[in-house]
Amino acid sequence: MTFAEMPINSAIFVDANIFVYYFQPHAVLGPICTALIKQIELNELVGFSSTHVLGEVAHRLMTMEASIKFGWQTKIVNRLKRDPSAVQTLVDFRQACQRIPKLGFQMLTIDAPLLDTAAGISQQYGLLTNDALVVAVMQANGLTNIASHDGDFDRVPGLTRYAPA
Repeated sequence: MTFAEMPINSAIFVDANIFVYYFQPHAVLGPICTALIKQIELNELVGFSSTHVLGEVAHRLMTMEASIKFGWQTKIVNRLKRDPSAVQTLVDFRQACQRIPKLGFQMLTIDAPLLDTAAGISQQYGLLTNDALVVAVMQANGLTNIASHDGDFDRVPGLTRYAPA
């Protein structure tokens, strides 16, 4: 299903890739993700995400910012680890992450027991840890709709994934 098929007033968990397309606009998916986030800002949809997703967004935006700022095409994380002073010059990723809660999102947290739940979800559905944490947080909070470009969530029964396109 696509964002356009999401009923108004639905509760939706927003995955990291949607925020990345919003803040570092993708030529095709950027406008669609921006429109979704605007619906959450306008209270047409109830938006949720989590602190661990915010961490994923920060990491991805940091590496994208470094790639653009320093002209690096490969091994960006390794370069940043070797040059902490480069990390200290990056600011856009932080400003983006500070904006997310202000866009009308309810930020959910990860309690320690959810890590074990997520590990079980990983084993059951073949999801990587961060995706399994998303599912665990959603289940713990009674959420069934997810906005994500990641088709791996389609393997989890009871979840409805809405994709940008």
